[in-house]
Amino acid sequence: MSDLPLPYAQGFLLSLSLCFDLGMVNAAIIKTGIEKGLKPSFAIGFGSCFGDLLYMSLALLGVGAVFELAAAKWVLWIAGTVTLLFLAFKMIRETWRLKALVGGPAAATAAGISLPRHFLIGLGLSMASPTAIAWFALVAGPIVAGMNIGHDVPGLLVFAAGFFSAGLLWSFGAAWISSVSGSWAGPQLVRALSFCSALLFLYFAAKVFWDGWNELFRSGAM
Repeated sequence: MSDLPLPYAQGFLLSLSLCFDLGMVNAAIIKTGIEKGLKPSFAIGFGSCFGDLLYMSLALLGVGAVFELAAAKWVLWIAGTVTLLFLAFKMIRETWRLKALVGGPAAATAAGISLPRHFLIGLGLSMASPTAIAWFALVAGPIVAGMNIGHDVPGLLVFAAGFFSAGLLWSFGAAWISSVSGSWAGPQLVRALSFCSALLFLYFAAKVFWDGWNELFRSGAM
């Protein structure tokens, strides 16, 4: 059995790296919080947590089979490292070039609808986000495989718990801050998230690269 607190921390940090991406979901959470308050904003984030957990569950189930193939190890190692570096660059750029908070059509129609509808909006946004899909396909797989928890069911469950709890905490924090601070805090909040995101993406890029290097070169899987 793996050391359970470690998978929890890894799942927590991995979820944060996804949460920090300033895509459709975060824009919708912040915009809705500024315009409509805490509850509708948190409902969107809460729904997105379940979409992310579904994708992560699929990634966890597919990791073992995919990484039996040497060709897949090479592709995911290179693609995962490059993707994370690109995301880090994107976040650094957004730290200096602040983009507008645009929640998209789903957020625009949020006015006057119920909390369950906000929940479904968050779920749909997380599952439809091209960034999230690419992140789970190219980044989550290599990172989880490098953790060596394999078929350790308790370790996988603790990892998933850390992943989900980070998303939940993030959703509440983003909803609360945006709801109490008003529109003046929007640009400052986005700038801070961009900078923290860049740091996390750089960390995971280094981790994916190092784990892949050890797996492919030191173990002789060439």
